[in-house]
Amino acid sequence: MAVPKHKTSKSRRDKRRTHQKIDAPSTVECPQCGVSKLPHHACKSCGTYKGREVLEVAES
Repeated sequence: MAVPKHKTSKSRRDKRRTHQKIDAPSTVECPQCGVSKLPHHACKSCGTYKGREVLEVAES
């Protein structure tokens, strides 16, 4: 079983973990209603995708 000879410093440990961060998802503006939405997804606000209505949205 492998046992480390020296303690891993906090700096070295954190350098190794720099790529494990979570990025915020990118968003685009809906051309129909102007609300932020995920790219290549139907808009949850107005129910359109590429200028066509694909979802029925109940108005509340």
